[in-house]
Amino acid sequence: LQTGATREKPRTPKKVGGFLEFVIILTVAFALVFGFVRPFVLEAFRIPSESMVPTLEVGDRVFVNKFIYRFTEPERGDIVVFESVNGGEEDLIKRVVALPGDSVAVRGEVLSVNGEPQNEPYLNRQIPDDSFFGPSRLSEGEVFVMGDNRANSADSRVFGPLPIENIEGEAFVRFWPVPKIEFL
Repeated sequence: LQTGATREKPRTPKKVGGFLEFVIILTVAFALVFGFVRPFVLEAFRIPSESMVPTLEVGDRVFVNKFIYRFTEPERGDIVVFESVNGGEEDLIKRVVALPGDSVAVRGEVLSVNGEPQNEPYLNRQIPDDSFFGPSRLSEGEVFVMGDNRANSADSRVFGPLPIENIEGEAFVRFWPVPKIEFL
């Protein structure tokens, strides 16, 4: 051996193999998240309009459970994201207020389901709603959806009952903005 000479360490296959393994794991994780989780299980959704004020504000972001309605039917009070009935490109978000077989009517600020006025503490009462709808009975496979900001919401009063097949999922948590994080 010569003194003062430095010996280069040979590159070990373990380091190259570790990096390659990391890249493969990262690729598989991205494929699972964007190829399976997003289309079928969970998706983030941005609130596009004021129709759900005060519950949800324009620009809020929610997570939507896209898996739940494969095992259960929507219930009154669920906040759902759905494909527009009118063929619009943007998904909409509203609250389910009536179910298949229910009779629904709206007289001003009073929603009646099966002849019973509903208690709706989540409504925006700052803007009076003078709408008039129904009574109308829902068929099998339909729900009636309305925004919480009734005076500023194009909902089932405008486009009619929503086919359950159009529902993409249930909004279950607001995650943005951070100070307003909450389960819905």
